[in-house]
Amino acid sequence: MSTPVHALAHCPVIPAAVAEFLSLPQELTAADDFDALDAVLRARGWSWEHECLTDSYRTGYGHPLCTEGDTPFGDPTARRFLVFGQLYPVDPHDDDLDNMPWLGELVDDWGRAPGWTVRRPSTVEACTEILNQTADAVTAHLGAAPERTVTSDAAVVTGPPMLHRIWRTDTQAVIVGPHADNGPYGYLTHLQLAASPLSLARELPPEGDTAGLDRWIEAHIDW
Repeated sequence: MSTPVHALAHCPVIPAAVAEFLSLPQELTAADDFDALDAVLRARGWSWEHECLTDSYRTGYGHPLCTEGDTPFGDPTARRFLVFGQLYPVDPHDDDLDNMPWLGELVDDWGRAPGWTVRRPSTVEACTEILNQTADAVTAHLGAAPERTVTSDAAVVTGPPMLHRIWRTDTQAVIVGPHADNGPYGYLTHLQLAASPLSLARELPPEGDTAGLDRWIEAHIDW
């Protein structure tokens, strides 16, 4: 039996959402002040997000999006990530973690947004299925399977090991996998799609270099 997950919130990712997300660095959107950016967001069906993920946006597909810089548009030097799942994992080595119902309430907050659902309890297999579906959406958009698939603890504080899948375009590193929620004590885990400038670390470490690959992933999904 797999290690259980206390609660899992999820919003599906379709290829059109991937296409929108990966096109953001090339968007030539005039949004050089708050009012202009707010108008652009509203025109796209986006909104500001302050509850589940601070200092972020919510796309028209329902996913919170966080980015470096002052705007999600037109900045090829910025790292960005799109959250499509939030889970409260069981930690078999920390009894205190299993006695924090307020963490489950935070996952419920994610699940109240349009397009989101909550499974309680859930399983590692359910998380894996969601990661697989999202990877399929990225593959459908890019027209290529991931270049590297690896079980990695990179940037994950707690929770079960899950796959990171890596693609490289001409300009971006694209990664689907888990990531620590830098919110309440790092106990929750994002399932996210990350896109970062490939110039941060262009070459993938060779097969078998686990530590090097962990550092490569961390460089592209965390700041």
